[in-house]
Amino acid sequence: MSTPSTAPSRGRRLRRSALGAALVALGLCSLQAAPVQAEDDPGQPVDIAGPAIQALNALVQGLFNSDIVGQTSKVLGGDGETYWLTNHLRSDLVPTTALQDLGLGDAIPDLGLGGGSAGGGVPDDGKRHEYLVVWAGDNNVLDRSGKQLTNLPDVVTPDLLGKGDQIGPDFFAVVDATKGSASYGKVVNTVTVGPLVENEPHHMQYIWHKGNNIFAGGLFTDVTYVLDTSKLPALELKHVNLPTDTLCGSVPDAYWVTKDGSAYGTYMGGPDVPGPCTYSDGTTRIGNGFAGSPGEVVRLDENGKTVYEAPATPETAETEQRCDNIPQLAAATCANPHGIQAREDLDTLVTSDYNEPRNIILNPVQAPSSYLRRPTVRTWDISDQDHPKLKAVSFLPDGPRVGKVPHQEEPRAAMETTVTNLPGHQGAFAETMQGGAIYYAPDITAAKPEWREVFDLTTSNKQADPDRNPYGGGSNGGWLQTSLDDKYLYHAVAGRQPSGTDEGSPSYILKLDIQDLLAAGTDTTCTIDTIEETVNGGAESDCPAVTDILPAPGGPHWGALDNLAVGDDGYFHETKDVKRIAYSNYFVARTGLNGDHRVCLVDVGSDQQLTTDASFKDETTGDTCIDFDRETWPHGDWGPAKPHSMLFVTADDDIK
Repeated sequence: MSTPSTAPSRGRRLRRSALGAALVALGLCSLQAAPVQAEDDPGQPVDIAGPAIQALNALVQGLFNSDIVGQTSKVLGGDGETYWLTNHLRSDLVPTTALQDLGLGDAIPDLGLGGGSAGGGVPDDGKRHEYLVVWAGDNNVLDRSGKQLTNLPDVVTPDLLGKGDQIGPDFFAVVDATKGSASYGKVVNTVTVGPLVENEPHHMQYIWHKGNNIFAGGLFTDVTYVLDTSKLPALELKHVNLPTDTLCGSVPDAYWVTKDGSAYGTYMGGPDVPGPCTYSDGTTRIGNGFAGSPGEVVRLDENGKTVYEAPATPETAETEQRCDNIPQLAAATCANPHGIQAREDLDTLVTSDYNEPRNIILNPVQAPSSYLRRPTVRTWDISDQDHPKLKAVSFLPDGPRVGKVPHQEEPRAAMETTVTNLPGHQGAFAETMQGGAIYYAPDITAAKPEWREVFDLTTSNKQADPDRNPYGGGSNGGWLQTSLDDKYLYHAVAGRQPSGTDEGSPSYILKLDIQDLLAAGTDTTCTIDTIEETVNGGAESDCPAVTDILPAPGGPHWGALDNLAVGDDGYFHETKDVKRIAYSNYFVARTGLNGDHRVCLVDVGSDQQLTTDASFKDETTGDTCIDFDRETWPHGDWGPAKPHSMLFVTADDDIK
């Protein structure tokens, strides 16, 4: 296939316009190009960066849009442009039989896909394989935070497309997660996305179920990629959801897939264009623009097409606690939804608000206001799943600890939420990244759920490192997930970086026993309301208890439960008895919370203790965990990468 023309069609101008606005609004780079108004449509945003972005994308497209049969899948976006995924299977790690199943066995000798044996370098081991699919970004010159932004190039030009620290393709790394396999821990495929670069790969859904597509978001490009996993280790692109498909929201963050394969997505940022935006329910809200406020929840069909855009804020101002917006809005709102999980049997969806994103990424340069970090959790009525409706906005209560800065007060920066799973339970949890606290609501179906603090990270900080000040504020908690049997709560804590006289706080994976808390139902008594409880744990008998703290150097932010197990029939089946989790050490480079870019596996013992899987080794260094700061990938010598989220997945033919 020839490289598509880069002539600036009207559709392309509008698409590049939205992307240019995204880049500039997020402070990613300075793109010197004359502003061009979209022809014949003065209501469209101004194309600030079109020509430079267009040139860059054309070069990427030329490199990666190959004609390899079965290797590249392409879809037509709503803007009339072609988007694609390109598989780069390592033939030295994939058996010939597997390649033939993918329709590649005969083509491999002529494709130069790498590997020591063109026809497949390893025999079929007879195993059905499980994979860890990791959504990773190319680490490059634009990954700068705070003061480093002054060192960015003045112009993004074609010469910046190259190797190492240059701009390159984002990708999905397909890692063999089959214990006992000869390729265990090895990257058997990288699947590059195109033509967009600098997506800042972020979250996929929290857990994968048989038949699900993968929904994966690009924070900075405002794009959701939808992938077919049925033929793993190869992936196929099903659809791309573009900024023009979600005009009332931007900055896609996380996804929850429902039983029918459709999904809900949190779009943390405001409408693409400042001013009024009309949602699918016919109501209008005033927004302050891309990556601002208010965000929204989007209902997506199984292939990622927009079904419904739902406003995350009521029509009246949110004033119970301080909600700053920059630029200021007439009706203040904390609606910047980040975490999202649902209980379909309870007709309830829960989202948690993190921050107004564009004003946070310049850290360690201080954000203009501490109150851009949000203290709110929202519940939604999903009795009509295709028409989610905001039900309640809950402000998390403040706790007894005094924050060193206002945004380290307990309720600030409510990043993640997680629901319970079993029919007898109706509760949910939320955690605050900057506040360093975990909250619980025993009944999310209530008209106004009652949220209470049930754990302070000061307690686990003290246990993880008794020699440091255990202060929990700013501990940078991330991933929060109930075990599938509702017995335990997992939490990734990246830790606070040392600064001045502050020695910082430790990084670890926390596991809490929540059985007594859930057993109390709506009669729970646990509340962290004294300084002593912040340090020593809750005094009430139903408060969560620390089961284990696994040291996790490198800054863990995200994680995933392995819900797949091989049955007596040799096929994978879903299980609630989770024996393994994964975590990654990366948040967002431009916030200053970069991590060491490793992905690790953790075994869950019969005694519920956590142990890092020492056999899951980096194939280059031989060290435990996979290091994404490597020079060479199956798709080329593109240098270090940033692994954000991951899922345990297997091919359709291998699961029942």
